[in-house]
Amino acid sequence: MNPLRPVLLLLHVLLLLPSLAPAGLVRVEVKEQVPFAGGKSFGRSGSYELVEGRLFFEADPKDPANARIADLALAPVNERGRVEYWADFTLLYPTDPAKGNGTLLYDVHNRGNKLALWTFNEGLRTNTPREAEHAGNGFLMREGYSVLWTGWSGEIQDDGTGRLLGGVPVAKNPDGSPVTGRNHVEITVDDPVKSRAFFQSPWGTSEAYPAVSLDTADAILMRRPDRNTPSVEVPHEDWAFARWENETVVPDATSLYLKDGFQPGWTYDLVYTARDPRVSGLGLAGLRDTVSFLRHEEGAPDGTANPLFGHLDRSIIFGVSQSGRFCHQFLHDGFNIDSEGRRVFDGALIHVAGAGKGLFNHRFGMATVYGNFREGSLSPIDTFPFTPVEQTDPLTGETGESFARLRGTGGVPKTMFVQTSTEYWARAASLLHTDVEGRRDLELDPEMRVYLIAGTQHLGGSDDVSAKKPCLYELNPIKHRGPVLRSLLSGLDRWIRDGTEPPVSVYPRIAEGTLVHHETFQASFPKIPGVESPPDLYRPLRLNPGPRWKSEGIADEVPPEPGEPYLTLVPAVDAKGNELSGIRLPEIAVPRGTATGWNLRDEAFGDGGVLAGLQGAWFPFAKTRAEREAKGDPRPSIEELYPDRGAYLEAVTATLIGLREGGYLLDEDVTRLLKRAAEAE
Repeated sequence: MNPLRPVLLLLHVLLLLPSLAPAGLVRVEVKEQVPFAGGKSFGRSGSYELVEGRLFFEADPKDPANARIADLALAPVNERGRVEYWADFTLLYPTDPAKGNGTLLYDVHNRGNKLALWTFNEGLRTNTPREAEHAGNGFLMREGYSVLWTGWSGEIQDDGTGRLLGGVPVAKNPDGSPVTGRNHVEITVDDPVKSRAFFQSPWGTSEAYPAVSLDTADAILMRRPDRNTPSVEVPHEDWAFARWENETVVPDATSLYLKDGFQPGWTYDLVYTARDPRVSGLGLAGLRDTVSFLRHEEGAPDGTANPLFGHLDRSIIFGVSQSGRFCHQFLHDGFNIDSEGRRVFDGALIHVAGAGKGLFNHRFGMATVYGNFREGSLSPIDTFPFTPVEQTDPLTGETGESFARLRGTGGVPKTMFVQTSTEYWARAASLLHTDVEGRRDLELDPEMRVYLIAGTQHLGGSDDVSAKKPCLYELNPIKHRGPVLRSLLSGLDRWIRDGTEPPVSVYPRIAEGTLVHHETFQASFPKIPGVESPPDLYRPLRLNPGPRWKSEGIADEVPPEPGEPYLTLVPAVDAKGNELSGIRLPEIAVPRGTATGWNLRDEAFGDGGVLAGLQGAWFPFAKTRAEREAKGDPRPSIEELYPDRGAYLEAVTATLIGLREGGYLLDEDVTRLLKRAAEAE
């Protein structure tokens, strides 16, 4: 026997070790670690630390846990046959982790923005939380939560505001050539402009997929003044892949320039050949692997210690709007089970997502895209199945449920879907708990709760109800988000921790007459002088992007041919115009006006009189009977409803106590809301 053979074998094994190291999170780069809020102590939790940096991952394309990642097989690999990517992160945790409550709250960023402290603590919104003003009322800290953010989206651009970034690879053909394909972009504006980035929005401009050529011959641009008018093609000589900058046309493969400018309120549909799709589903895998690491590993392979090791018993994923749709897609795609078969999140708090998911794990998918009455109707966002309950579409014959991939794996979390009235009008929320024809209520999964916060708008009450552009009516002022979500998060945490039943679902139902067809709503909404109710609502279309869409995330029909719409319903209202069902805060249960989740567009911004995007409205009652009668308002006046100030506050108090007893408000918020009512004019 060769005496060197054992040594050679050992060397061979050592050389193989890097390739045998586990994939997932492989390296942690800490850029900053500072005391949060100047070292302020938050009750029994004590002070908090804030750590920021960058996470580095490797994904094994052969791992079954990664099988759902679109285009992973086309991503470049390293010498170990793995796909590399990275994500920014921020972790906020008790300086002494033993003082925490054992729960990790993962806040899904919205277009790179951190929302948890703004939502639960009502702190000053920022992407760089450092100061006491960012801690707000300190709720999450006082309760002992650790809070995590990671940059799961590769489309976020650095704009200097601290948005969370993510770096995912671009898919390439096996021969190294670019992957190309047809892509659809829809653009609307509220002000006359000559150019627009493909995915520009008030929340940030996402990095679009560039056209393969600046020559427009291969592309088609259509336009229409409203959704009921047929589109017409814009002549190629009247537009370009460019932006208007300093009175000059600058070629740009991700912007659309119109010689005569965009018309406010019009819809422009561009279909072009794009290149270089990001392997965006890696963002979901990175989220999964980061939370799994924090829950189970003492340290990363590079030796970086896990500061929460041994101190986490539970984890909850939380998302608002786009981020809520991300939560639903994450669960739908089965990412809530890690490579070791362990559940990642025990709970999910999904806020104002309607019944939608999103383009988070698809070729040429853009996370920022969503559908509502005027926009996004040709993007497959709100797709069957809509709910974690088995349902059938009689028109297509499809049967399914959105958590099907997690059934039987132990990966289904306890889930709360929380909606405002806006989601029923603009985001098809009724499809979350009815059949697709709007004929019957579905029986909810025992591990699922649904809540409507009655009479509220998408992102919470407006501080300035008159800052209504492009809406016709004053905006909804009800500040519901913090008070209700604080209590529901606490209830979800207890439900996971010891099985304590959370607040019962409260949402409109067909069987109770509180969820109705649009025509029924129109007939029952009070005839407020000068006010028209919405002539229509959002009904998602049945779309078929082609045979590879559901299995591979690749669209072959771009845009897809529109099919029959699903039937959506809206909450019924009382004679005052306020919704009958849901969590009825004092502004609805003891009203001083009519609050809605819908508003209409002002004609000054184009397409006037139709349902506005995600805004609600506010129509105050007359103060006196004489004023009401003079205006011809059928709703009672404030003096007719409440003989004196004491009677009003007594009714508010009774409402708040009832909400607290039901688990929809915490004691501290009962006090806050009573004070707010007492200060109301």
